[in-house]
Amino acid sequence: MHDTLLLTHTTLIAAPGTHSPEQDMTVVVRDGRVATVGRTAEVPVPHGARVMDLSGKYVIPGLIDMHTHSHGPAELVAPLYALTGVTTVREMWGTPAVRAGRDRVERGEFPGPRWVIGSTLVDGRPSLWTDDVSPVPVVEAGTEAEVREAARGIKQDGADFIKVYSRLTREVYLALADEARRQEIPFAGHCPDAVSVTEASDAGQRTIEHLHPLLTATSSDQPMLRRELENGLRVDPAEAGSVARFRRWYRRVHQLESLAARSHDPERAARVFDRLAANGTFVTPTLGMHHVMERPDTLPNRAPEWAHLPEWLTGAWPGQLEELLGGRTEQEYADVRDLNTHHARIVGELHRHGVPLLAGTDSGAPYLVPGFALHQELEHLTRAGLGAAHALRAATTTPARALGLEAVLGTIEPGKAADLVVLEADPLDDIRNTQRIDSVVTRGLLIDRAERRRMLAQIAQAAAELKPPAGMDSGA
Repeated sequence: MHDTLLLTHTTLIAAPGTHSPEQDMTVVVRDGRVATVGRTAEVPVPHGARVMDLSGKYVIPGLIDMHTHSHGPAELVAPLYALTGVTTVREMWGTPAVRAGRDRVERGEFPGPRWVIGSTLVDGRPSLWTDDVSPVPVVEAGTEAEVREAARGIKQDGADFIKVYSRLTREVYLALADEARRQEIPFAGHCPDAVSVTEASDAGQRTIEHLHPLLTATSSDQPMLRRELENGLRVDPAEAGSVARFRRWYRRVHQLESLAARSHDPERAARVFDRLAANGTFVTPTLGMHHVMERPDTLPNRAPEWAHLPEWLTGAWPGQLEELLGGRTEQEYADVRDLNTHHARIVGELHRHGVPLLAGTDSGAPYLVPGFALHQELEHLTRAGLGAAHALRAATTTPARALGLEAVLGTIEPGKAADLVVLEADPLDDIRNTQRIDSVVTRGLLIDRAERRRMLAQIAQAAAELKPPAGMDSGA
């Protein structure tokens, strides 16, 4: 066992989008931290250190996925993040299973990411989610007193943030924002239908997840669309199933978004985006999730990364998507395809106005494989106009700042966590090169090329042998 690791002769991309790459550099790792960064010729080699010559290779900070849902056995999912260079994740629906997985990683039972874990969903009454598919019960808050009590309980339970959801009323949402400030706990998540995105930003919501509220806010028909969002979207409490509730709600949201896209007002958009930027509100576009929901006609029948999940799970994805999207007319499908293009355009505008963007995937949803999905999200961000350096920044330095962990994560410099990814090619030339991983260092632990390949094969084998949950058709 080596106490010290030296990564030598590498091109170092220490702070993507902020500092230029530096050639022929050495990174010294000791006790889980970056001990030294310097020119290779100027860094002495300690006795007994392990030295890796990375000539021709590139080192970037460990990647951060800011929107995950880590379903499945932790011994499979957690290493999958680490092996794909995703060394930190923000879990958007906290469950006992995920917290137990985090504890096992912290104890060193298997490699895995640093986990920032939110609460269960805090939604209005009735919620979009019922107990039929929820991993843990949703907190339904119909009054200011209920939501304040919920916020205090979430703080006491040790969640890292409060996850807000779509059906909170305006009054209840503002009470939650006030109580979160009192309890000194961040709140993040969906912008509720009854709240404008600028109002959520002014109220102190740390991050806005997904792009839905931004389209309404940037439409010349914004007053009419807001009235429809506040009054026209209803959840029928007699409709018992989460899928049925969500399908009905999501179909109407897409209809309103399509109207908003056709009435996009650049001047209104500029005012909205400048306000978000001034407030320091972070936006997680989850373009990969939008692509899945809006362009199902382009989704693959099979992909190499699916081998790391059970076939009974991946085989169920087409049916699950049909359940969520079924019943639409051909015109609605055409409108949603156009909407997908508009979503990318909105992300480019956000970037140009200085709104801090976060790379997040919604992994755990159909077609979004943990770890691998983040690399696909980086591709979506570059196509939206960020460029490779700024896409990488959305997965490194900006998330660290959003999490309040910029003293620990996000860049490669002395004193920070030794979470590093060694790449075979320059990601600034082509963002797809983040997928050409040679080695990973997570919490100071080196997983070299051979060990990484062995572990990925082991996960694939374990996934193939994993039995479906009771009651699920193994032939799905």
